[in-house]
Amino acid sequence: MDKWDARFMELSGTIATWASCYKANRKIGCVIVKNKRIMTTGYNGAPAGVKTCVERGECLREKLGIASGTKQEICYATHAEQNAIIQAARLGVSIDGATLYCTHQPCTICSKMIVNAGIKRVVYKEGYPDDFAVEILKEGGISLEKYENDGGQA
Repeated sequence: MDKWDARFMELSGTIATWASCYKANRKIGCVIVKNKRIMTTGYNGAPAGVKTCVERGECLREKLGIASGTKQEICYATHAEQNAIIQAARLGVSIDGATLYCTHQPCTICSKMIVNAGIKRVVYKEGYPDDFAVEILKEGGISLEKYENDGGQA
């Protein structure tokens, strides 16, 4: 990992603070970068015009007793990686060959999108209980790297 990885990982953490997830430990941020340039960003939150869990005052997944790493589609929020990929499409920004930096390891749904978007490298900080996602990324030829901060300055 180099100083650019540190910078973009730090930025993904800042972007995570914008998330509208009800659970403090599930605020996720993502930055998609190409040639050391930020292409797009994303954070987890409800689609435009849909009430967030914070506005609803509860977490739907928690209310239904859904375990982390399962049934990702049962949630009001769109994942950070999904939002970043969607924004690239909406803005007409090519992310083919890019690196995706994320506060957390992508889930299976996000992993499939990452492969099909042409992203070549994923750097994440926190793990996620979804081994199938790792299998998808590896089989899809994506470099998956856990970020280990060596204490150096960004």
